[in-house]
Amino acid sequence: MERPPNLAAAIEAAAEALIGVLDSAASRHNVSVSPTQLRVLSLIISHPNANVNRLADLLDVVPSSASRLCDRLEAVGLVRRVADPRDRREVRLIPTAAAETLLRELQERRHQAIQAVLDRMPHRTQHELLLALAAFGQAAALAGGQVGSDSAARTA
Repeated sequence: MERPPNLAAAIEAAAEALIGVLDSAASRHNVSVSPTQLRVLSLIISHPNANVNRLADLLDVVPSSASRLCDRLEAVGLVRRVADPRDRREVRLIPTAAAETLLRELQERRHQAIQAVLDRMPHRTQHELLLALAAFGQAAALAGGQVGSDSAARTA
């Protein structure tokens, strides 16, 4: 089967539409933190023993920038810094219950927003989309794309 000449452009346009749906779900419900801060929270939750240096690596920023992001999240009660019980010199980043609740509620709103769009599509097209997205994810993983646990963090 021959690939349509504008497939990459269509995928990029669909990705932009998806980002718009996700951003709209967050903005309509007055999320009190920035997209970058949401990403940091997602990374901290998905990497439970992370310290500022590990977070900086995950974000591809210098440790001082990661530390400032954590300072802001700590100031609003979404992150705590605690000494590592194995090495008191190390400080671990711990999400608070408020952070976990915020991310869970945001994920629920995003799922509802996506479902509302899917509900406007024919059932057969939804199924075809599911198969295509699964194939795309597999191809990206084979090509060395970062598909997996950090993907949620990148979209948060």
